[in-house]
Amino acid sequence: MPAPEIVQSALPQDHVKTLGHVNLMVDTLIANATIDDLRAITRTLLATNTPSLAASFTAAARSRLRQTSAKRIASTNGLFATGLDGIHAVPTPELENVLARVRSLYGAGMGFTSIGLLSSVVNATVGLRWQREGSMADTLAVIDADICQAIQSCKEEIMGGRVSDLAAAQDTISEIWASVGKSSEDVEYWGGEFPFDKTANSIGCWRI
Repeated sequence: MPAPEIVQSALPQDHVKTLGHVNLMVDTLIANATIDDLRAITRTLLATNTPSLAASFTAAARSRLRQTSAKRIASTNGLFATGLDGIHAVPTPELENVLARVRSLYGAGMGFTSIGLLSSVVNATVGLRWQREGSMADTLAVIDADICQAIQSCKEEIMGGRVSDLAAAQDTISEIWASVGKSSEDVEYWGGEFPFDKTANSIGCWRI
Protein backbone atom coordinates (compact mmCIF):
# COMPACT_ATOMS: atom_id res chain seq x y z
CA MET A 1 0.00 0.00 0.00
CA PRO A 2 1.50 3.40 -0.95
CA ALA A 3 2.23 5.91 1.80
CA PRO A 4 -0.57 8.45 2.30
CA GLU A 5 0.07 11.82 0.70
CA ILE A 6 -1.57 13.87 3.45
CA VAL A 7 1.36 13.51 5.86
CA GLN A 8 3.52 15.99 3.96
CA SER A 9 0.70 18.48 3.27
CA ALA A 10 -0.32 18.54 6.93
CA LEU A 11 2.97 20.17 7.93
CA PRO A 12 3.17 23.97 8.41
CA GLN A 13 4.11 25.76 5.18
CA ASP A 14 7.37 27.15 6.56
CA HIS A 15 8.41 23.85 8.14
CA VAL A 16 11.48 22.19 6.75
CA LYS A 17 10.51 20.00 3.81
CA THR A 18 12.81 17.11 4.69
CA LEU A 19 12.41 15.61 8.13
CA GLY A 20 15.18 13.59 9.69
CA HIS A 21 16.13 12.72 13.22
CA VAL A 22 18.55 14.13 15.75
CA ASN A 23 21.68 12.07 16.29
CA LEU A 24 21.59 10.37 19.72
CA MET A 25 24.76 12.09 20.91
CA VAL A 26 23.58 15.48 19.69
CA ASP A 27 20.23 14.93 21.38
CA THR A 28 22.08 14.12 24.61
CA LEU A 29 23.99 17.39 24.29
CA ILE A 30 20.77 19.36 23.71
CA ALA A 31 19.07 17.72 26.68
CA ASN A 32 21.93 18.39 29.11
CA ALA A 33 23.66 21.60 28.02
CA THR A 34 23.01 24.78 29.98
CA ILE A 35 20.85 27.47 28.41
CA ASP A 36 23.92 29.73 28.10
CA ASP A 37 25.84 27.01 26.25
CA LEU A 38 22.91 26.42 23.89
CA ARG A 39 22.67 30.15 23.18
CA ALA A 40 26.39 30.34 22.41
CA ILE A 41 26.27 27.25 20.18
CA THR A 42 23.22 28.52 18.31
CA ARG A 43 24.69 31.98 17.72
CA THR A 44 27.96 30.49 16.47
CA LEU A 45 26.12 28.10 14.16
CA LEU A 46 23.98 30.86 12.66
CA ALA A 47 26.87 33.34 12.36
CA THR A 48 29.19 30.92 10.57
CA ASN A 49 26.76 29.48 8.03
CA THR A 50 24.79 30.78 5.06
CA PRO A 51 21.69 32.98 5.47
CA SER A 52 19.54 30.02 4.42
CA LEU A 53 20.33 28.34 7.73
CA ALA A 54 19.05 31.36 9.66
CA ALA A 55 15.89 31.31 7.53
CA SER A 56 15.37 27.62 8.31
CA PHE A 57 16.01 28.30 11.99
CA THR A 58 13.37 31.05 12.23
CA ALA A 59 10.91 28.94 10.21
CA ALA A 60 11.34 26.11 12.71
CA ALA A 61 10.98 28.63 15.55
CA ARG A 62 7.69 29.93 14.13
CA SER A 63 6.38 26.39 13.79
CA ARG A 64 7.18 25.70 17.45
CA LEU A 65 5.86 29.03 18.74
CA ARG A 66 2.53 28.58 16.96
CA GLN A 67 2.03 25.48 19.08
CA THR A 68 3.16 26.90 22.41
CA SER A 69 2.36 30.63 22.50
CA ALA A 70 -1.15 31.92 23.14
CA LYS A 71 -2.25 34.93 21.10
CA ARG A 72 -3.69 36.68 24.13
CA ILE A 73 -2.89 36.84 27.82
CA ALA A 74 -5.42 34.89 29.88
CA SER A 75 -5.37 37.57 32.61
CA THR A 76 -3.51 40.85 32.93
CA ASN A 77 -4.17 41.17 36.66
CA GLY A 78 -0.74 39.84 37.61
CA LEU A 79 1.40 41.99 35.31
CA PHE A 80 1.68 44.90 37.75
CA ALA A 81 1.41 45.22 41.51
CA THR A 82 1.15 48.04 44.04
CA GLY A 83 4.48 49.18 45.45
CA LEU A 84 5.45 49.54 49.09
CA ASP A 85 3.97 53.04 49.21
CA GLY A 86 0.52 51.58 48.48
CA ILE A 87 -0.03 54.00 45.59
CA HIS A 88 2.34 53.52 42.69
CA ALA A 89 2.53 50.48 40.44
CA VAL A 90 5.56 48.24 39.98
CA PRO A 91 6.23 45.49 37.42
CA THR A 92 5.99 41.82 38.44
CA PRO A 93 7.92 38.70 37.37
CA GLU A 94 4.84 37.66 35.39
CA LEU A 95 5.26 40.73 33.21
CA GLU A 96 8.85 39.70 32.51
CA ASN A 97 7.60 36.27 31.45
CA VAL A 98 5.12 37.84 29.04
CA LEU A 99 7.74 40.19 27.59
CA ALA A 100 10.13 37.26 27.08
CA ARG A 101 7.37 35.50 25.13
CA VAL A 102 6.74 38.67 23.11
CA ARG A 103 10.43 38.95 22.20
CA SER A 104 10.56 35.33 21.10
CA LEU A 105 7.58 35.95 18.82
CA TYR A 106 8.75 39.11 17.10
CA GLY A 107 12.31 37.80 16.98
CA ALA A 108 11.06 34.77 15.04
CA GLY A 109 9.16 36.98 12.62
CA MET A 110 5.72 36.74 14.23
CA GLY A 111 5.28 40.46 14.71
CA PHE A 112 1.49 40.61 14.50
CA THR A 113 1.09 37.87 17.11
CA SER A 114 3.45 39.73 19.45
CA ILE A 115 1.53 42.98 18.91
CA GLY A 116 -1.61 41.24 20.14
CA LEU A 117 0.12 40.43 23.43
CA LEU A 118 1.61 43.91 23.73
CA SER A 119 -1.83 45.47 23.31
CA SER A 120 -2.92 43.57 26.42
CA VAL A 121 0.14 44.83 28.30
CA VAL A 122 -0.53 48.46 27.34
CA ASN A 123 -4.20 48.12 28.32
CA ALA A 124 -3.12 46.79 31.72
CA THR A 125 -1.33 50.09 32.46
CA VAL A 126 -4.54 52.11 32.13
CA GLY A 127 -5.72 53.16 35.59
CA LEU A 128 -2.30 52.72 37.17
CA ARG A 129 -0.09 55.43 38.61
CA TRP A 130 3.69 55.44 38.67
CA GLN A 131 6.58 57.67 39.60
CA ARG A 132 8.51 59.54 36.93
CA GLU A 133 11.66 57.65 37.88
CA GLY A 134 11.98 54.10 39.10
CA SER A 135 11.44 50.50 38.03
CA MET A 136 7.98 51.10 36.56
CA ALA A 137 9.07 54.03 34.40
CA ASP A 138 12.10 52.06 33.22
CA THR A 139 9.96 49.03 32.37
CA LEU A 140 7.45 51.11 30.40
CA ALA A 141 10.32 52.58 28.37
CA VAL A 142 11.45 49.03 27.58
CA ILE A 143 7.90 48.08 26.55
CA ASP A 144 7.78 51.13 24.28
CA ALA A 145 10.96 49.88 22.58
CA ASP A 146 9.55 46.34 22.37
CA ILE A 147 6.47 47.59 20.52
CA CYS A 148 8.66 49.44 18.01
CA GLN A 149 10.67 46.25 17.45
CA ALA A 150 7.43 44.30 17.02
CA ILE A 151 6.22 46.82 14.43
CA GLN A 152 9.45 46.35 12.48
CA SER A 153 8.86 42.59 12.66
CA CYS A 154 5.33 43.17 11.30
CA LYS A 155 6.75 45.07 8.33
CA GLU A 156 9.17 42.24 7.60
CA GLU A 157 6.35 39.73 7.96
CA ILE A 158 4.40 41.57 5.25
CA MET A 159 7.44 41.96 2.99
CA GLY A 160 8.19 38.24 3.41
CA GLY A 161 4.74 37.33 2.14
CA ARG A 162 3.75 35.61 5.41
CA VAL A 163 0.58 37.65 6.02
CA SER A 164 -2.39 35.86 4.47
CA ASP A 165 -5.12 38.00 6.05
CA LEU A 166 -4.34 41.69 5.55
CA ALA A 167 -7.62 42.80 7.15
CA ALA A 168 -6.75 40.93 10.35
CA ALA A 169 -3.29 42.52 10.29
CA GLN A 170 -4.85 45.96 10.03
CA ASP A 171 -7.17 45.15 12.93
CA THR A 172 -4.16 44.17 15.04
CA ILE A 173 -2.46 47.51 14.38
CA SER A 174 -5.72 49.35 15.07
CA GLU A 175 -5.91 47.51 18.40
CA ILE A 176 -2.46 48.59 19.57
CA TRP A 177 -3.19 52.13 18.35
CA ALA A 178 -6.40 52.19 20.42
CA SER A 179 -4.53 50.85 23.46
CA VAL A 180 -1.88 53.55 23.16
CA GLY A 181 -4.62 56.16 22.78
CA LYS A 182 -6.33 55.03 25.99
CA SER A 183 -2.99 55.17 27.78
CA SER A 184 -2.37 58.70 26.56
CA GLU A 185 -5.77 59.90 27.77
CA ASP A 186 -5.36 58.21 31.14
CA VAL A 187 -1.86 59.58 31.77
CA GLU A 188 -2.98 63.06 30.81
CA TYR A 189 -5.86 62.78 33.29
CA TRP A 190 -3.63 62.11 36.29
CA GLY A 191 -0.73 64.28 35.14
CA GLY A 192 1.82 61.58 34.43
CA GLU A 193 4.37 61.27 31.66
CA PHE A 194 3.13 59.39 28.59
CA PRO A 195 5.40 56.34 28.21
CA PHE A 196 4.68 55.29 24.62
CA ASP A 197 5.89 58.21 22.50
CA LYS A 198 8.07 56.08 20.20
CA THR A 199 5.20 53.67 19.60
CA ALA A 200 2.81 56.48 18.74
CA ASN A 201 5.31 57.92 16.25
CA SER A 202 6.00 54.51 14.68
CA ILE A 203 2.34 53.66 14.18
CA GLY A 204 1.39 57.17 13.13
CA CYS A 205 3.92 57.08 10.27
CA TRP A 206 2.97 53.59 9.04
CA ARG A 207 0.16 52.56 6.77
CA ILE A 208 -0.37 48.93 5.83
